[in-house]
Amino acid sequence: MEDERRSEFRTMSGIPLERVYKPAAPDDGYAAALNDPGCYPYTRGVHPTMYRGRLWTMRMFAGFGSPEDTNRRFKFLLSQGQTGLSTAFDMPTLMGYDPDHALSLGEVGREGVSVASVADMQTLFSGIPLDRVTTSMTINAPAIVVLSFYVAAAERAGVPTEALGGTTQNDILKEFIAQKEWISPPRPAMRIIRDMLVWCTRRMPKWNTISISGYHIREAGATAIQEMAFTLADGIEYVRHGIEAGLDVDEFAPRLSFFWDVHNDFFEEIAKFRAARRIWARTLRERFGAKNPRAWLLRTHAQTAGVSLTAQQPYNNVIRTTLQALAAVLGGTQSLHTNSLDETYALPTEEAATIALRTQQVIAFESGVDAVADPLGGSWLVERLTDEMEARGMEYIRRIDEMGGMVAAIEAGFPQREIAQSAYDFQRSVDSGDRTIVGVNRFVASEEAPIPLLKVEPEVERRRIAEVAAFKSARDASAVRRGLDGVKRAAAGTDNLMAAVLDAARAGATLGEVSDCFREVLGIYRETAAAC
Repeated sequence: MEDERRSEFRTMSGIPLERVYKPAAPDDGYAAALNDPGCYPYTRGVHPTMYRGRLWTMRMFAGFGSPEDTNRRFKFLLSQGQTGLSTAFDMPTLMGYDPDHALSLGEVGREGVSVASVADMQTLFSGIPLDRVTTSMTINAPAIVVLSFYVAAAERAGVPTEALGGTTQNDILKEFIAQKEWISPPRPAMRIIRDMLVWCTRRMPKWNTISISGYHIREAGATAIQEMAFTLADGIEYVRHGIEAGLDVDEFAPRLSFFWDVHNDFFEEIAKFRAARRIWARTLRERFGAKNPRAWLLRTHAQTAGVSLTAQQPYNNVIRTTLQALAAVLGGTQSLHTNSLDETYALPTEEAATIALRTQQVIAFESGVDAVADPLGGSWLVERLTDEMEARGMEYIRRIDEMGGMVAAIEAGFPQREIAQSAYDFQRSVDSGDRTIVGVNRFVASEEAPIPLLKVEPEVERRRIAEVAAFKSARDASAVRRGLDGVKRAAAGTDNLMAAVLDAARAGATLGEVSDCFREVLGIYRETAAAC
């Protein structure tokens, strides 16, 4: 059992609180469906003591402008009590283009940080101890390149690969379902994922190679049930590919993690976390034969719902974020990012980001929710919602299995159509007034007071283009050419792509250059519109 952070847990009136509350005489039904926190099927949480032993990791999504700009923001957030770093990349980086590419024009540093080389990665984390701070990177199509930059930067700082802790989102399936930031078609893209999974399982024991992400599925318009089901089905597809690559499920599954969106329907969101843990535990043990209890655990990061933020009356967003954050905590998340009130307009200011971080800290240190593991367990409402979400989620997973798995379902346009219909239905309910959005279709203000906004100046783009040009001119061109040729050979053959990309990164190849190798050898994906 984990050590407790405090010697005793009491209410403000002095009433002692037990670690967990459960029926006086638990029966077999309790053990099968719920069980105690830290016990299979983990409905009530993945750790016996939950937040008594350790609070969730508090992450704030940060990234804008140049690597220097974001490095300063990282250090500011760490100074304010943040306990993990989450990196947002700009659109060119997400799409595998360098700042000097024609398609990057006007987007460099706008919605995240611009990173094009191992030198940029060194600057991004300058002065930050990579062996003591965990780093989450929201990157998918070029995740193999960005992770290679991170490994190479750590090597140059004297930090061994084995000591690096953190997560690459690296969930290409949800890109085809929802976010639409891809390079190559689904099946070649899954080969890249497979090679990363193999390499990282053997070389990076503390690294979560894939954070299977429901967040963007939900932001695209999915319901909570669709978010849960499609995300778990993505996870099942990754497990299948790992096993087919010759990996032991008990070895690599413990390093998979999940990333959920948290919306305003308070009790449904809590039930979603509980149902997802139960489905995943049963799937890994019963379907894939995993014997290691760590492989059964659905370890979770959560983020409050960006799509729920409104430009109208933006200070209402603080209240929405607080409710969503509390739902994530009561649902049992291990890591949490709270959105800033101004993110519907622009990247967050330091003031707005601090308020969002303070929201987590007030919940953690003032609300008392850390005292009891799964405090809502046994609630008639919560347990009924958990059962209902599990049943409906499993129905979706069965339909996807019948199609041949998630890659085949994506190629058939199934999850895309389901999400599009849900998004349409939601917007109709808002437009008709059946669903209230405070400040938008009810309680509307006649005038809106302006709020401070963070602006990324055009000079950032010009500076980044010049920096990339200088980097390219100073490197060993023949070494870069050999590295890129190695990536092409690996892509065309069967050698591990992660090893080849890492060699290219060490030689000085840029993100755009490596991504161009994939475009040349593996092809470019063009989505076909799915008929409703």
